[in-house]
Amino acid sequence: MLQVKKTGLAARIPPHVFFFVSAIFHYLGPAFAVLLFSSIPVLGVAWFRIASAAIVFAVWRRPWRTFIGISWAQRRILLALGIVLGLMNACFYLAISRIPLGTVGAIEFLGPITLAALGARTPRNVGALILAAGGGWLLTDVRFGGQPLGFVFAFANCAFFMLYVVLGHRIAQDGGATGIDRLGAAMLVALVTITPIGFTGALPAMTQPLLILAGVGVGICSSVIPYVSDQLAMARLPRATFALLLSLLPASATVIGILVLHQVPSLLEIAGVLLVAGGVALHQESEARSKNQAKSV
Repeated sequence: MLQVKKTGLAARIPPHVFFFVSAIFHYLGPAFAVLLFSSIPVLGVAWFRIASAAIVFAVWRRPWRTFIGISWAQRRILLALGIVLGLMNACFYLAISRIPLGTVGAIEFLGPITLAALGARTPRNVGALILAAGGGWLLTDVRFGGQPLGFVFAFANCAFFMLYVVLGHRIAQDGGATGIDRLGAAMLVALVTITPIGFTGALPAMTQPLLILAGVGVGICSSVIPYVSDQLAMARLPRATFALLLSLLPASATVIGILVLHQVPSLLEIAGVLLVAGGVALHQESEARSKNQAKSV
């Protein structure tokens, strides 16, 4: 009965609302993480993010049941997705500890645009790739001299984000458990992946309840609220509409960077973010991929 009520409530909320909630928390959580870097090492904060999200999904969804009854091929994909999630989050945090959140957020979307252009070599996608590449060049040209290592991690995060998109599509095509359950299972693998490199950094905070609560808050804001909101939005929004709305995320990262972290971008950086956002809005996935995903729903 409770489940029916929850489903009814979610159905009454417009799907665009879920997307905008995701757009806010997708970068609000990392912005809070930046504020913690002065008290907890960067990889320690990344560990808190993944550990708290994994615990929430474990209690809420019991995602280990997802591994039962699926093929070894599907399990390998879930394992790969979890490893990618762990490394992607580590690179993302190492990047935002060195360069502005808005810059990292824009670079992150160069990967999906490139994937779209490779999957469907249309004039539209070529134009999207040119826009995004121009925006990426402006962003890196402005700041590369100051923090080159930050851009190394930002582009590594971009590469892992591409893998995340590819593996996410593979899991959707395989069908089976719900998207949230699959995400929860992958998050448990991500926790195992990041623990060897992040747990030591998290240890100093273990005796300070306020820091623990802050770390848990970062995880819920970064990896639970936005990912679940994405699932609820994608279930009801056409793929073309969802892809168009994604163009708001680079701007969202910039605005949150200004409001929370006081990272005021220059005019060139604003131009770079707008070019990347334009590329995200313009790009279009291949028809074959869209049909495959439609069949898996």
